Amino acid sequence: MTDRLPTHIEVSGLILAVQNAGGFATVLAKGERDAGTLLIVTLGRGGPDRLYERMPQMDGSRPFTVTREQDIDNPLKFNEYLTKRRQQDPDIWIVELDIADAERFAALQHK
Repeated sequence: MTDRLPTHIEVSGLILAVQNAGGFATVLAKGERDAGTLLIVTLGRGGPDRLYERMPQMDGSRPFTVTREQDIDNPLKFNEYLTKRRQQDPDIWIVELDIADAERFAALQHK
């Protein structure tokens, strides 16, 4: 038995938390219900959009870390990367957050 929360429940909780804080969250890509990888896109609100992914650490934790930032001079490159990731792994979930200080919600997803 694993102590990992099924992805669909994690996504639902993330969306609810953002909405309760007055923001908007949407699923851009729906992946494997229980074990799909979760990617979080935060809208820049004047700055670059960012992509957060879980990165395994030496202590066994898997915090969300910024793995890509939108290039202001070539904003389409960011979306192209998301499309490419989705094609490579159809099991991933991509959730977009539109709220001030969106990175705080990525920090809440700590497993």
